[in-house]
Order: sequence, then C-alpha cells, then structure tokens
Amino acid sequence: MFSNRTIAFHTLGCKLNFAETSAITRQMEAVGFETVDFTSKSDVYVINTCSVTDDADAKCRNIVRRSLKNNPDAFVVVIGCYAQLKPKEIASIDGVDLVLGAKDKFRLPNIITDLTKNACGQVYTSDIHEVNDFMPSFSLAERTRSFLKIQDGCDYKCSFCTIPLARGKSRSDSLENILENAKSLAANGIKEIVLTGVNTGDYGKGIEEDIGLIDVIRALDNIENIERFRISSVEPNLMTDEIIDFIAESKKFMPHFHMPLQSGSNRILGLMQRRYKSELYAEKVAKIKSVLPHACIGVDVIVGFPGETEQDFMETFNFIHSIDASYLHVFTYSERANTKAIDMNNVVSMQERHDRCTRLRNLSEKKKRHFYEQYLNTNRKVLFEDEQRGNLMHGFTDNYIKVNALYDNNLSNTIQEVSLMKIEEDGNVNVALIDSVVSGSKSICIIC
Repeated sequence: MFSNRTIAFHTLGCKLNFAETSAITRQMEAVGFETVDFTSKSDVYVINTCSVTDDADAKCRNIVRRSLKNNPDAFVVVIGCYAQLKPKEIASIDGVDLVLGAKDKFRLPNIITDLTKNACGQVYTSDIHEVNDFMPSFSLAERTRSFLKIQDGCDYKCSFCTIPLARGKSRSDSLENILENAKSLAANGIKEIVLTGVNTGDYGKGIEEDIGLIDVIRALDNIENIERFRISSVEPNLMTDEIIDFIAESKKFMPHFHMPLQSGSNRILGLMQRRYKSELYAEKVAKIKSVLPHACIGVDVIVGFPGETEQDFMETFNFIHSIDASYLHVFTYSERANTKAIDMNNVVSMQERHDRCTRLRNLSEKKKRHFYEQYLNTNRKVLFEDEQRGNLMHGFTDNYIKVNALYDNNLSNTIQEVSLMKIEEDGNVNVALIDSVVSGSKSICIIC
C-alpha cells in the first residue's frame, strides 16, 4: 500500500529507544516504506521522544521544524515517552499529524492508513496502567553492535523519575524469545549484543517463568557466533554477587559494569527514594574489583536535587573519588511534572546545578584517564566499529577503553589484539595491532 513512499526516523534518549525505533523501522518497511536518512526529503517523519530531561518539549518542536523544512507536506508522527506524558501538547505543535503513546507506538503500520495531513494532530494514548504487553525489539543500524531489549517498564518509585508514568510497570521478554533474537542477530553478522531495559536487573517480572537476569546471561553465554555481551545498566541493589561471579568466569560477557549511583549522600538517596545506601554501592564496586581487577565501572549521578547542600554534594564528590570507578554520566537535576521531587523545598539554583555538574564531569575525566593509563603498554582485544570520522575509526576493548585507528575497512566489525600505546587529545587511546590478519596478510601495524 505504501510502496514508493519514504519514511525517516529520529530517536532521542536511551539505547532502549534506539532498539524500539529499529523494530518499528522494520515494521514500516514490511508494509512497503523505504527508509531514508532524517536529513533527506521524506513522505513521513517519525520522532521517537524521551522524557528524562526538562527540554523534551523544545527538542521535539525543533525536530518537527527541521523535518518540515525538508518537506513542508510531510506526515509527522511523534511517539515515545514524551508522547505518552504530554500527548495533547505535542498534538498542538504545528505540523504534527499523529501522536502515539506507549501502548500504540508499535501499531503504527495499522494506524497510519493514509498520509493526509491533519489540522490538529490525532492522538492515540492509553492509561499507563493498561500498558502490559512486551514488544521485543533490537537494533540493527550498527553493523557491529546491537541493543537487545529484554525488559521494559519500572516498578520503582524514585521521586525524580517519570519513566514509570511513561512506560508502565516492569515486564520482561521470555527467555525463548531472547535466545531466538540473539541467534537472529548472530546470523546478521552482529559481533556484540548489549542487553537493555528500563530496569534490566528486574528481569523476570511479567512472565510465567521463575527466572532472573542471571538465567538470561547464563543462557546467552552459550549462543554461537556472538563474540561479546554487555549489560547496559543494573541497579546496585540488583547487582548480585552471582551475576558478578558469573561475568568474572565468562568468556563472552565483558568486564564492564554500569551501575546508577545518583548520589553519594545517604540523606539525598533517601529523598530520592532509592533502594540502597552508598555503603552498598561501595561494597558492589569492591566485589567487582576483587574478582575482575581490570573491569570498567560506569556511574550515573544526578546533581542539584532539591535540598542538596554543598555538604551533600561534597559527600557525593568525595565518595566517587574514593571508589574505583572508571567514568561518570553526570545529569543536572531537572524538574519533571507529576513527580514527588517537584514539590520539594530548598530548590538548588540553576547556576549551582551547572557548577556542580562541571565539577563532577571534571572528576569523570580524571577518573577515565587514570583508568586508561593503567593499561598503556598492555595488550587487549578490540572490536572495531564500522563508522569513519575523518581518517579515523574507533573501537572498544573488552573493558571499554575507546581506541583510535586509521580507517581500514578490513578492520570493521573484527576483533583484533592490540597494544595500547598513548592517550591522545580526544581522550582515546592509539594502538598497535599485533599479528593481525589485515588485507590477507599478517602484520604488526602502528596506528597513529
């Protein structure tokens, strides 16, 4: 029905959104659409939104304008978390024709019956308590790596977060489906799979099987032709010793852990309604390093939460400084409607939020450089990406050190043993290939 029609996608937010965009792309191609780049002229533009930050509305409006600049007659669809939370506001944006919430975004091929533009956007949303289904998704846009969705939704009630309102309750894919999707990705030449979800460590909710995340990673460890697995993020209270010990022995699950901290102050963690204290977090880091000394550990942290004093912030700063973390993802707290935090007193000024954010990001750079320096003049295996930037390509070691190399198509989507040589101005590490089969012959090659 839509043969010779084009469609373009733009994704905001997390890797879970990218996995779902990829799944919807394949759905639309199955009914006849041809996918084109978002910067091209297209008959349909689909914007998959995020709700984590307070500029979701501005970002959405800006992207709608960009799409209509490419084609003023285009049919514009907005889906995703922000579409679930603010459907009427999005529908009122000039040029938006269709808004689909959490339950309906995967019904796009059935809902979009023609491309007639609407004076006001048509809205399909359901009460979030009705969002109970799990839609399997994985990305295929990157030839090297795929983000595989195994869990969705969240039952936690963190006082700053809108995700439970945007995605619904915690639910999981069946182990059978996960394994079949992994095999399909292997058949497509994918070398690395990243397991994603809203609360990945909560895997097992919403299915009849009495299993958890540990059962998933044990089963995936036996999948043939996938060289590497990573887990996108696991809450510290759900990062069990069993999971850590298994990854320490696994040949396929990489020594890379990402655990959200949010604050190093127990008082602020309490106000955030997090399910752990900083002492537990420190114990998990120590456990990981005891069995995997070379592991990379990433940390999420929020600054400027209501009531956060300079003393609270310094507790966070000093706590992160004291633990063996490798890098930080630093977020400036932003007010979100329908959260408990928005009504809290002692609001931190935006200037102070930005100042604290800068201080932690500087600490992150020092942490990352220190982590990288420990492995200079050592050998590690790198999976090289296909993307080319200038005359360079990049890749990641097993423990998530980012390296640079002169672009060579023969290296794309291959795992090579390298020697880590020098940290460059961009923060990445130059490498020397060791006995690598490149262009059909073995060589030792210095990459500048």
